[in-house]
Amino acid sequence: MQIVVTGAAGLLGSNVVSVGNDRGHDVVGTYHSTKPSFEVPLYELDICDTDRFRELLDEHEPAVVINCAAMTDVDGCESASSAASEVNGEAPGELAAACEEHDVDFVHVSTDYVFDGTKTEPHTESDEPSPVQEYGASKLDGEQAVQSSHSNPLIARLSFVYGIDRSTGELTGFPAWVRGRLEDGEETPLFVDQHVTPSRAGSTAETLVDAVENDSSGLFHVASRSCVTPYEFGEQVCALMDASDALLQEGSQAALDRPATRPEYTCLDVSKIEEELGRTQPTLSEDLAAIADAF
Repeated sequence: MQIVVTGAAGLLGSNVVSVGNDRGHDVVGTYHSTKPSFEVPLYELDICDTDRFRELLDEHEPAVVINCAAMTDVDGCESASSAASEVNGEAPGELAAACEEHDVDFVHVSTDYVFDGTKTEPHTESDEPSPVQEYGASKLDGEQAVQSSHSNPLIARLSFVYGIDRSTGELTGFPAWVRGRLEDGEETPLFVDQHVTPSRAGSTAETLVDAVENDSSGLFHVASRSCVTPYEFGEQVCALMDASDALLQEGSQAALDRPATRPEYTCLDVSKIEEELGRTQPTLSEDLAAIADAF
């Protein structure tokens, strides 16, 4: 199967490229500015350039496009809302429309930040989105644009993404930040008033490719089975490092002044994707154990 992965230089995209390659698929990647280190065909692409994207579809005739490209700087989206709307909201719909015209399947990656955080139990796919910042609003617009532009898309919402960048080999995201502070002996305040279901990029990529191979479509939540606070996440990182948790401090989101509001509770119910694929999603402990060498 030929797969085009947009955003191949990013954390998730690099893992999708790696998983696709490992399974023997013919993978093509695109990147925005920094070319990743993969032995696959790679093309520079601004996902807002639909004409260039159509040229790639004509050239490679893929079975599926997995769109991992996005503007993911949550605070940056507040000050650049027009760019966020274009990249996260409008462009995915244009890509999906081009794929529809070419009879190509389309997978789009979204976020738990489409929710407002007022719920106190994991969100299902049927829950009504209500984003509280520009990033979540732009990603919700992208979901809706994809759904209206493609007859049978697969949309995956992720949460608190982290993992090994398969282009650089570096640990990326929240646990890398915690690891660095603990190694430097710095006190590390971690929120106890935020709840997430972390999505490790590697296991998420496996699930996305599983869903493609399964010919799945629809809206799915793709994350771990563990609903945790960042503080609890940090405790597990400490355990992997065999480090004392004395440097960890209980913190509050209210104590941090940031441009974009973060919802307090965005845990995702993953039972739908588990039923679709006939297997369970990993727990946070299992996901961390899979990359234990990074600690």
